[in-house]
Amino acid sequence: MDKNKAKQEKLSRRHGRVRSKISGTALRPRLNVFRSNTGMYIQLIDDVAKKTLASVSSTEIKDKKTKTENAAAMGALMAEKAKKAKITAIVFDRGGYKYHGRVKAVAEGARQGGLEF
Repeated sequence: MDKNKAKQEKLSRRHGRVRSKISGTALRPRLNVFRSNTGMYIQLIDDVAKKTLASVSSTEIKDKKTKTENAAAMGALMAEKAKKAKITAIVFDRGGYKYHGRVKAVAEGARQGGLEF
């Protein structure tokens, strides 16, 4: 139990450091990533207006593959939704997670979809 508590504390500290430096605006919204063992959620957030502009859930992906491949597909789907909302540039918020695996796949999928970081 102590090991899990320490892990959660490290995640919380990293998340605080990331959020202190990043905020989204209407011109450059924040692409927030939340991942769990079973699913993943990404959102485009305007922190000034405190509004979610677009969101994608792992349940929206039709063809189920590995979690990493689904994450890349989610990034591409978010890029499509952002283009419909006339958004081309974003700020990436990894949410305290290390830039590795599923989080990295979301970023690469969004970049391939045409979003600029």
